Amino acid sequence: MNKSETQSENKMGTMSVSKLLISMSVPIMISMFVQALYNIVDSIFVAKISENALTAVSLAFPIQNLMIAVASGTGVGVNALLSKSLGEKKFKTADKAANNAVFLAFSSFVVFALIGIFFSHTFFAMQTDIEEIIDYGTSYLSIVCMVSIGSFGQVCFERLLQATGKTLCTMVTQSTGAIINIILDPLFIFGLFGFPKMGIAGAAIATVIGQCTACLLALYFNLKKNKEIHFNFKDFRPDIKIIGSIYAVGIPSILMIAISSVMTFGMNKIFLAFTTTATAVFGVYYKLQSFVFMPVFGLNNGMVPIVAYNFGARKPDRIKKTIFLSITYAMIIMLIGFGVFMFFPKQLLGFFNASENMMEIGVPALRIISFSFLMAAFGVVCSSVFQALRHGLLSLIISVMRQLVVLLPCAFILSKVATLTSVWLAFPISEAVACAFSIAFLRYVYKLEIEPMNAEKK
Repeated sequence: MNKSETQSENKMGTMSVSKLLISMSVPIMISMFVQALYNIVDSIFVAKISENALTAVSLAFPIQNLMIAVASGTGVGVNALLSKSLGEKKFKTADKAANNAVFLAFSSFVVFALIGIFFSHTFFAMQTDIEEIIDYGTSYLSIVCMVSIGSFGQVCFERLLQATGKTLCTMVTQSTGAIINIILDPLFIFGLFGFPKMGIAGAAIATVIGQCTACLLALYFNLKKNKEIHFNFKDFRPDIKIIGSIYAVGIPSILMIAISSVMTFGMNKIFLAFTTTATAVFGVYYKLQSFVFMPVFGLNNGMVPIVAYNFGARKPDRIKKTIFLSITYAMIIMLIGFGVFMFFPKQLLGFFNASENMMEIGVPALRIISFSFLMAAFGVVCSSVFQALRHGLLSLIISVMRQLVVLLPCAFILSKVATLTSVWLAFPISEAVACAFSIAFLRYVYKLEIEPMNAEKK
């Protein structure tokens, strides 16, 4: 009797869809909410150093986001391939996907460590001539890049757990890393309880320690609890075919997230033309919106393996119900976020020691951007659906339209012909365009992939 005959079907093909989606997503949503919390806390402590320190962290975001893009995008490819292989009962392929995922995570770390060593100072000098911001930023970014092994390893091992439905383990790993970071931040930044006072470098050190801890914990869970995949590091060789399959889905996802680095870099340049305070507000917005978007991303991370598994298992009804419920839940989350940004912008900015000038710029900014949230909910879920059904290029097209074709040009034009407050209108405008494309692409993918499965059942 072979392995495919003896191994029972994964819960993603049998459990009630509503119960499965909640059980898969809620642990990830909680852990990503904690991740958002530690990003906020990081910036709150940095803001107490000075507004220039907060601006430096904001300017560092494009490179940090690029790391997230490579790690998460590769993880999406691994997740889709591994889940689909399990659905098709191709267990050897699933094992190869897991082993190659570790190889790709380490390779990515080497690249970004070199970027941190040789290009951190140049990156900040390209954006501003204020020496204090350059020094702060270089110190922060170089540490985050040079010790990024924790970040890449954490994402890699957590995606393997998610792909096999063990999302409770990822909640433990992410929460543990985030809590460690939150505890160490004030100790390292301000030198409390006998720790050395390291300023902004302390924030970076606290971050990488939290990431490395989460990485090791996620590795432990994979080795001890993830029985559906098997690591073989001793005899491992990179498999070009497997890597190609991973990046067939992963590269569009990487580019989709990386585009936001280009967008952020461009928006920072636009806001710097007005004032460095506007750039700080933009950075604060990105931290705050993570509270809204991270739970939706967590929902998507729970949804992708369900859709991919049932795509491989040819179960269209389960796919359709998963997509419908995911969109509904995402809308509810975004509606709550809209209410908070619309009615409590002063309180949100107050967490960051906001000056009167920062309040004057930030309050209308948060209110205007919040109008984009509901449209973003639909687009974000659709993008993940396309990736799960191996149409990652459609997700990339939507991201390009949203951030490069519409948002940046619109913001640039408004910066030249109107006031700073008007520039924030570019965000809801770009989301409206992206939402229209998402609707059209979802109908296309449904007819191409799901309708034929409906025909097979008849």
